[in-house]
Amino acid sequence: MNAHTIRENLPPSEWPVSDGKRLDLDGHYRHPGAWDSHFEPLSVPDMFARGVELAGEKDVADFYGRRLSYRDAMHQARAIAAALQKAGIGKGDRVGLFLPNVPLYITAYYGIMIAGATAVNFSPLYTVEELAAQVADSGVTMLFTVNSSALLPTAIDVLDCSAVDRLVVGDLPAMLPWWMGLAMRLFKRKDITPLPASPAIIPVERFIAGAGDPVPVPIDPERDIALLQYTGGTTGRPKGAMLSHQNLTANARQTLRIDAHRGERDIMIGVLPLFHVFANTVVLNRTVLDGGMIVMLPRFDAKQTLKALNRTQATSMPGVPTMYQALLDCPLIGTTDFTSLRVCISGGAPLPLPLKHKFEGVTGAHVVEGYGLTESSGVVSTNPFDGVDKERPGTIGQVLPGTSIRLLDKEDPTRLAPAGEPGELAIKGPQIMQGYWNRPEGNSVFQDGWLRTGDVATIDGDGFLTIVDRIKDMIAVGGFKVFPSQIEEVLLTRPGIREALVLGIPDDYLGEVPKAFVTLEPDCSDDADTLRTWVNSHVGKHERLAALEIRDNLPKTMIGKLDRKALRAEIAEASG
Repeated sequence: MNAHTIRENLPPSEWPVSDGKRLDLDGHYRHPGAWDSHFEPLSVPDMFARGVELAGEKDVADFYGRRLSYRDAMHQARAIAAALQKAGIGKGDRVGLFLPNVPLYITAYYGIMIAGATAVNFSPLYTVEELAAQVADSGVTMLFTVNSSALLPTAIDVLDCSAVDRLVVGDLPAMLPWWMGLAMRLFKRKDITPLPASPAIIPVERFIAGAGDPVPVPIDPERDIALLQYTGGTTGRPKGAMLSHQNLTANARQTLRIDAHRGERDIMIGVLPLFHVFANTVVLNRTVLDGGMIVMLPRFDAKQTLKALNRTQATSMPGVPTMYQALLDCPLIGTTDFTSLRVCISGGAPLPLPLKHKFEGVTGAHVVEGYGLTESSGVVSTNPFDGVDKERPGTIGQVLPGTSIRLLDKEDPTRLAPAGEPGELAIKGPQIMQGYWNRPEGNSVFQDGWLRTGDVATIDGDGFLTIVDRIKDMIAVGGFKVFPSQIEEVLLTRPGIREALVLGIPDDYLGEVPKAFVTLEPDCSDDADTLRTWVNSHVGKHERLAALEIRDNLPKTMIGKLDRKALRAEIAEASG
C-alpha cells in the first residue's frame, strides 16, 4: 500500500499503513515504540527458553496457590517432548490439547513444539461429535487431557470412535495444593473420572517416566506450523488456521512492545481459556516471553476470580465484556483490593462504554479495548495502555507495530473502499496465518496477500479503527464465536424440521445469543420449547439456543435459497 492508497481511505495525515515503506507518522502513533518495528524469526521453543532465562527461579504459574517455576516448567516440557519423540511423534505430526487452564496446558503446549510437532487446541466445551470431527480434520492421533469428569469421558468416547489411539491424562487433584487435592479426592469424587485399565489411556507421569532428553529438532520459524487453531472463517464452517512459530512469537512480541509497563514483572489473571487464540497470545505467550506469572483458573467464576486477584495482587486481567459485568455484579467487588491492577484488556466482543467507565470507576484499572481474530494469531489492534488521554473509547484502537491495514470495497474486494466510506478490513503483518489446514478453497480470504477479515470498519485521521458491521455470519456469544451453520445442521437432523436459520439476537449479558427460526413438516406436532430443549442437548454450552420460533415460511432469494439477510432485516424492522 502506498501513500496514494492511504489518501484514498484517510485524510492526508499519512497514517502509517504500508508495505514496509516508512511514512510520516506526524505524531499520530500512540503506542510505545515504532510502528515499523521489525520482528526477527523466532521459534516458540526459543521464545520459551528466553522467558526461562529471564525469569530464572521465578514462577510461571499459580494454580489456586500451588506454584510452578519456570525451571520446572521447562524440565517438564522437555520431558514431554522426549516422551513424544519416543512414542514416534515428530516434526509435522499433530498432537491435541483437550485441556482447561491447568499447569499441564503450559508444559504440554511447549513440549509438543520442542518435539517439533504441531499443537492443536480443542475446546473443553466440545461435544463428542464436535471433538471427533476436528480430530479427524486435523489428523490428531494423541490427546492430552485431565481426569476431570467434564472432559475425560468425552475424550474416551472420541478414543473409541476416531483415529486417536492414545490419551495422556493429567491428574487434576495432584496439580492443586495438597489440601485442595485431598479434599477433591475425598469429597468431590464425582468430579474425577477414574482411568480405565487400557494401554491407550496413560497417566502423564507414566508417559514421561524415563524419557530422557529430547532430540533437538531444527525449526524454520516462518514455515513450520506451531499451532492449528480452529475458527469459523468467513463461511461459518470450522477451519484450522495454520499459525507458524513466527506468527505466534511475533504477535507475543507485538503485544509486549506496546505495553508501557514492559520490563516490570506482570502477574496476569489467566481465566480466559488458553485454547482460545486471544488468551493463547495475550495470557500465555506474551506473559512467558516477559518472565511474568499466570494466575490460572480453569473456568470463570466471579468470586474465585476476585479472590485470586486479591491473593496474588495481579497487575493485569484480560477478559471479555461479560466477564467484567459479572465481576461488577459480584458481592465481593466492594471488598476486593484493586490497587495492584494496572490494565484490563477487553476483546472477543464489543465493549459497551458504560461498562468500561463503570469498571474503571470501581477498580481504578484502565480498561482498553482491542481487536483480533484467529487468523491473526490473536491481536491486530488495541487502544493505548498508558493513559486515558491517548485512547479513543468506542474504537478498537491503533494497529500493533509491524501491522498494515487496508479498507476494501464491500462489494468488490479487488478495489479500495471509496474515500471516507466504511470498507472491509484487510490486514498484513508477521502475525497473519499461513492459510487453512486442508482447505485450499478457504484461502480466498486472502486478496493480493492481504487477509480479509469479514469485518467492516472505518478509520479516522489518527488511525483509530472502529468496527461498524460484520460481513461474516458468526455470532459472538460472550467472546466465543458460534457458527449458525453448525446449529442449523443439528436442527435439520430432527425429524419434522423442514427448514432452519439461526441468527444472533442482542443479549444484555452475553452481547449476542443464538435464536433459531424453523418451518415444520405438516405432520410435525412439536412445539418450540420441545425443539429448543432437544437442540440444546445436542450442541455445546455456548451454542445453546436462547429462543426458537416456528414460522409458516422463511424468506428466500430469487433462486430459492434461504435468505439470512432478509430475515435479519425483517427482525430489525420489527424491533423498531
